[in-house]
Amino acid sequence: MSGDTAPHVVEDFAGVLKLFSDGSVVRGDESVFSPSVERPHGREVPDVQWKDVVYDAGHGLRVRVYVMPAAAGEGGRLPVLVYFHGGGYCIGAPEQPMFHTFCLRAASELPAVVLSVQYRLAPEHRLPTAIEDGAGFLSWLRGQAVLGAGADPWLAESADFGRTFISGLSAGANLAHHVAVSVGSGQLATDPVLVAGYAVIEAFFSGVERTAAEANPPANVTLSVEAADQLWRMSLPVAASRDHPVANPFGPDSPSLEPVALPPALVVAPTGDILYERALGYAARLKDMGKAVELAEFDGEQHGFSVLQPWSPASDELIRILQRFVHHGAATK
Repeated sequence: MSGDTAPHVVEDFAGVLKLFSDGSVVRGDESVFSPSVERPHGREVPDVQWKDVVYDAGHGLRVRVYVMPAAAGEGGRLPVLVYFHGGGYCIGAPEQPMFHTFCLRAASELPAVVLSVQYRLAPEHRLPTAIEDGAGFLSWLRGQAVLGAGADPWLAESADFGRTFISGLSAGANLAHHVAVSVGSGQLATDPVLVAGYAVIEAFFSGVERTAAEANPPANVTLSVEAADQLWRMSLPVAASRDHPVANPFGPDSPSLEPVALPPALVVAPTGDILYERALGYAARLKDMGKAVELAEFDGEQHGFSVLQPWSPASDELIRILQRFVHHGAATK
């Protein structure tokens, strides 16, 4: 009789994350999803310093701060790039080599003060917990700006809080969208931090109705439809559909973005991604609402290219686009 009631696996994500029928979770080694990153000869990242800072002691959440002091010294303070890592809201961490490498490059080549934010993961902490953590981080950053000289010394010396950009990859891009909406709708006060723009890189959006790429995905994709669906099942509220407002910003129950004062957006869309049409639709809907949007398409690239192949020509181009966006704004023409 006891065997009939023993907890059993209801979701198994690649053997790395197992959810049991009683709600318990067993995590394994995520390094299978975070390949080692070797810099090509001559592509060293110069003099970027980084450290971890606790921003939410109650939940043990940290932000990894990256600065390049020489760049700040040459031209005064640097813009701030807030970065949320990917992982379908279920896996990932700022310290994983692929995210760490991207942030090192961004800090050096934009240049910018890069803040790579840890947030709580599902299924232990189902959505909207991660979005609440993202908003909580912006509140922490606001507190740092208010402190001025009393803030963390790296931020006090180098950060231009009046040029803050929110960004993220995949699930982190979804998170960046929702935090930007909270700011633009007035739900989240950030002054004197000014959110000057946000970048959604290969955004992890969904919906009950399949796009053409989701219905007939190309072979050998880095993110499959089945994996995406499984991550949503493990991260959304129990029994929620993929039209939940977190997953689908234009779903039947999603609040309109028309009245939201969104900052300029950069939408990054690789054509080999099953989410490509989601990104195109997102950019098109925002443009139809009169929002400032720049769409950057990457022909033939797959989901996660910016961190899975951080030294590729496509990643080089993304860094150049981000550099222009952070320092000169969206190219909306």
